[in-house]
Amino acid sequence: MTPSDGKHNPAQGGRRKGRWSFPEIEKLRRLYGFRSEVQIAQELNRTVQSVRRMIGKVFDGEPKTGPWTAKEVLALKEYLGAAEVEVMAKILRRSPAEVRRKIEQLHGEVRQRPWTSADLQTLKRCYGTRASEDVSLILGRPVERIEEKAKELRLAKDKGFQRRHGGGGSVRMPRWKPEEIEMLKELYPDYDNHSIAVMLNRTVKSVVSKAHDQGLKKSSSRLRTMGRENVRARYEKQNPGDKEMEA
Repeated sequence: MTPSDGKHNPAQGGRRKGRWSFPEIEKLRRLYGFRSEVQIAQELNRTVQSVRRMIGKVFDGEPKTGPWTAKEVLALKEYLGAAEVEVMAKILRRSPAEVRRKIEQLHGEVRQRPWTSADLQTLKRCYGTRASEDVSLILGRPVERIEEKAKELRLAKDKGFQRRHGGGGSVRMPRWKPEEIEMLKELYPDYDNHSIAVMLNRTVKSVVSKAHDQGLKKSSSRLRTMGRENVRARYEKQNPGDKEMEA
């Protein structure tokens, strides 16, 4: 698995061959579990066979046994709903049976609990692309609480998720009217996307997508506020018992 500089001239055509570079291997680590082998091969301009061989080398090793660490549980939740059990087992270096047992344990930890800002960020990140049952295990809350909070935050399942799962949870948004677009242009720089979604009776994803289409940007003051909110969420995630917020 000796890396090289990974040089490749696209003009020559075909897939990249030869030894893998460090950046390629790191990108493989980041993508595996969230993308299929075919998608990873396309992004790295490698053959599927080459990707598959490198996955075997990168994630090779004897399965671990014994108690799970807090870091391992967090990693499991990161992949939960995005990867198959066998893939998670390979990444975590646990046997598939061990992974299934830990997932069953997560079912037993689901309960009512206050929402932290870190939890809300995780919900916003995961809800659109994963089944609500998986999000329930990730956040340790009942499915109905996940759905209630998602509705409150104007979240919706992504179109790709709907296609893969038969269109469940589809939210059909009407076409944007000119006056709505003007209102979006006025509000977007200084308001958070959830508030805008409520005012326009749309999902947050719809607001973000239309703002992107229109080339809209947040103001400097709003970006500073968002930065403080992100720092707070990261702190709460690292110190879950320090402060909780009912939202």
